[in-house]
Amino acid sequence: MDTVDATMEKLRVQCLARGPSGIQGLARFFRCLDQDGSGSLDAAELQRGLAALGMALEPAEAEAVCRRWDRDGSGVLDLEEFLRALRPSMSQAREAIVAAAFAKLDRSGDGVVTVDDLRGVYSGRNHPKVRSGEWTEEEVLRRFLDNFDAGDKDGQVTLAEFQDYYSGLSASVDTDEEFVAMVTSAWRL
Repeated sequence: MDTVDATMEKLRVQCLARGPSGIQGLARFFRCLDQDGSGSLDAAELQRGLAALGMALEPAEAEAVCRRWDRDGSGVLDLEEFLRALRPSMSQAREAIVAAAFAKLDRSGDGVVTVDDLRGVYSGRNHPKVRSGEWTEEEVLRRFLDNFDAGDKDGQVTLAEFQDYYSGLSASVDTDEEFVAMVTSAWRL
């Protein structure tokens, strides 16, 4: 294991120690740090951000992590690629059930889940804010979709984004059987 892999493992363990939303919380925090909206952070921003969360990295570690996820040689890390690498991988059984749930949602079969796809699978009519007139059913579906939509919240969720969401959740479920049962029940597969 090289030093960047060891650093990533250290960060992964610290995130997972924060519970199922540890990596998601880190993602939200980093998106707030990314004030110019570029989707990237330099080594100093990464180091300061992690330190603010109680996850200290040495300057050399932060620079090495940035180099690993530097897409264009600019010296900054691509935030989405970094977060994807930080999430623990899922077993084949977990990946298969997540793919089945995505396929159920993707009613158009185009590889992207949109509000239109959700209408046939998920109803927002009984949501308290729809019933009170505060939101429309469209708003409920969009907000629901936003849970899975990484970064840009463009109203389109790809399989990769859906898998990323479940990868973070998967880390808090001990066995494949429990995870498969949970996803099966949630999506009525």
